[in-house]
Amino acid sequence: MKEQKKLKIGIIGCGGIANAKHMPSLAKLDNIEMVAFCDIEIEKANKAVEEYGISTAKAYESYKELLKDESIDVIHICTPNKSHADICVDALESGKHVMCEKPMAKTASDARKMLQAAKSTGKKLTIAYQNRFRNDSVYLHKTCERGDLGDIYFAKAHAVRRRDVPTWGVFLNEEEQGGGPLIDIGTHALDLTLWMMNNYKPKSVMGNVYYKLSNQTNTGNTWGDWNTKDFSVEDSAFGFITMENGATIVLETSWALNTLQTGEAKTTLCGTKGGADMQDGLRINGANFGKLFTTTPLLDARGVDFYDENTESESELEARLWIESILNDTVPVVKPEEALVVTEILEAIYESAKTGKPVYFDK
Repeated sequence: MKEQKKLKIGIIGCGGIANAKHMPSLAKLDNIEMVAFCDIEIEKANKAVEEYGISTAKAYESYKELLKDESIDVIHICTPNKSHADICVDALESGKHVMCEKPMAKTASDARKMLQAAKSTGKKLTIAYQNRFRNDSVYLHKTCERGDLGDIYFAKAHAVRRRDVPTWGVFLNEEEQGGGPLIDIGTHALDLTLWMMNNYKPKSVMGNVYYKLSNQTNTGNTWGDWNTKDFSVEDSAFGFITMENGATIVLETSWALNTLQTGEAKTTLCGTKGGADMQDGLRINGANFGKLFTTTPLLDARGVDFYDENTESESELEARLWIESILNDTVPVVKPEEALVVTEILEAIYESAKTGKPVYFDK
């Protein structure tokens, strides 16, 4: 039997998300080799070479130098939002497939450039929305696909923390990131919600964005007080999204809302046949034989007719299915066209908050 080709991977950005998710998950696969690592802090790239690289792996300070290696098949982009588009377009045009960390880009214009580059080069592009690969997300998506909830016409996308402001890296830097919790964690909740609804046609967006807490001290924040001079992004944002088919989505996101009703990367769905939410585990509700019911699926149980237990972590499953989509030439689970709509809606919330007016989408 012919030995399956091992894809050669290059990692651009060797900071927190690369070390916490991408590299450990890829290391579990036997059909890849991590051969190149890049970071503007070369010691981070060198450390990644030692921990995850094959014997001939190289470290780079310049991603453009890394991309000159024609043997590399796949690039994982794990850098601040501002740089996603430039690196992604260059990587695609150099003949590499690309997984880019969320959100797709800092701006919708940049995201469109990425999508166009993928189309013109014929290379695969996906965005790292790993919450789609959680057990509860997989189960609920199959439930929605089967039509159990009917026509989903109202939904909430939840991404709310109490006092969990990330104080490291560039999270508080608007120039590098494009925003705060809306673009950081709100993007996950919105992606999940649109995916469950299978609805990517927004009509209009209204939004409010708040900068209420950045000057506070003695905050009780999980990771310690933030530097008030560095906090240039919003602390909370809320959006009201109307879809072309009349469906409504409410997006709520904050790093530091004074509430006990917290939870992120979660969705609530209301359809004509039933509903579902992730607020207290996965719950599905509806009516059978004239009686109301609420069920909590046992996601570690066998025997559900359309669900197979997944023992991989969401990050491991994300990495495996991404690599298999390249080897088998299939469509990635997260399509760039879907991620683009997420970015467009997030940008519209920011724009609406600035103008005080709704933002309308051209059909």
